[in-house]
Amino acid sequence: MRDHEQPSDRSYVIAVCLSGIFGVVGIQHFYLGRYLEATIDLGLFIATIYLYAVGEPLWAVLVFAIDGLHTLIVTIMLLVGAFRDGKGLLVYYPGQKLKRREAT
Repeated sequence: MRDHEQPSDRSYVIAVCLSGIFGVVGIQHFYLGRYLEATIDLGLFIATIYLYAVGEPLWAVLVFAIDGLHTLIVTIMLLVGAFRDGKGLLVYYPGQKLKRREAT
């Protein structure tokens, strides 16, 4: 039995880059296997475009701000090595110390 937590097999660098560049669309969540969050992010992005297209810029900005805030939080969590992939494994940054598992 291992006494350290197992890291995610997903690349930290790719996850951070996707979150930083395409975060409001939810691409990083698709990459990490978090499909519910990915769908919600994509839906918020599409809602922003729709609201702007139908002449509701105030609502569009509000929805985009919510999506942007969520993306900022996820990106920060990824940067500090505190975000989990769809399997519940931590996405570790290079050189991050592996935490000891808690006894169950």
